[in-house]
Amino acid sequence: MIPVSEPLLGERALTYVQEAVNSGWVSSDGRFITEFERLWAEYCGVRHGVAVCNGTIALEVAVQALGLEPGSEIIMPSLTIISCALAVIEAGCVPVLVDCEPDSWCMDMAQVAAKITPRTRAIMPVHMYGHPVDMAPLLELAERHGLAIVEDAAEAHGAEYHGRRAGGLGTLGCFSFYANKIITTGEGGMVVTDDDALAERMRSLRNLCFRRDRRFLHTELGHNYRMTNLQAAIGVAQVEQIEDHLQRKRRMAALYQDRLGDLPLSLPVERPGVRNVYWMYGVVLDDSVPFDAVEFARRLRSRGVDTRPFFLGMHEQPVLHDRGLFVDERYPVTERLARRGLYLPSGLPLTEEQIDTVAVAVREVLS
Repeated sequence: MIPVSEPLLGERALTYVQEAVNSGWVSSDGRFITEFERLWAEYCGVRHGVAVCNGTIALEVAVQALGLEPGSEIIMPSLTIISCALAVIEAGCVPVLVDCEPDSWCMDMAQVAAKITPRTRAIMPVHMYGHPVDMAPLLELAERHGLAIVEDAAEAHGAEYHGRRAGGLGTLGCFSFYANKIITTGEGGMVVTDDDALAERMRSLRNLCFRRDRRFLHTELGHNYRMTNLQAAIGVAQVEQIEDHLQRKRRMAALYQDRLGDLPLSLPVERPGVRNVYWMYGVVLDDSVPFDAVEFARRLRSRGVDTRPFFLGMHEQPVLHDRGLFVDERYPVTERLARRGLYLPSGLPLTEEQIDTVAVAVREVLS
């Protein structure tokens, strides 16, 4: 079975982890934490990085740090992972949805302005599968209405929008370093920002809101959201490898494009001025194909090819309906992508021979 994703860990990661073990700093202090935060913030073009235990928590800490009043609205795409809605709900706020674009699979900027109300306080763009959101109109809207922008850049490490890197474009940028991400620490996350006060607030929130003047006196509640020095050691090594990782992803995408371009599939795009990093190589079945993505995945798996489905839209999640959210809302592009889209094996160690095997299996299934 060709796996859908595998990490690529070099010898330097083992060296750094051994150094962390030998130092005795294996928990949430140590040189690799501060080094990883510094390196990743610099890479994203901002001043501060705040490492946390996973990408979901990165979103939660970012939203909490904004200090929004209960009932504040945050606009986001329906096509995303539930972590985005969870972060908003956990902060006592209300997620408001828009549909996505049929080609980039990112949130539809044309719909965002219509969803802004007097209660809107932030927008959460999600850079989908490695392609950045069209940020220029979003930044203009945010400035005009005084809104924060919380970027979900979990799938877009190194992606660029007109020369600026994803995660460094908004008020706050959130990353996941899960095992299938371009940069991994196994589990882990980070929020990056240029805002000194927000960075300080997030550092407090991730560390139980310990006071500087008296450690075990608490005047507000925080959380234990810390990353370990062992994870950060891996992260430092991964940042040192990122250009190699991005070259691998883009070469993988070019090979898939060459082998699948004549089939009844919609393939990933790369708009002018954008650098798509092809975190996962998604494909969407044309309407002429007489089966859906579930059947497509089953047939590929029988040929030794593992896949994953696209996200199911937030407006179709029963757990959110139970909270009275999104009942009777429809987002047709999201619905079509959820039913007809999946992504193919896209791991960093994937070889050209394996891509050839995947392409043959796809061609057999669609013939």
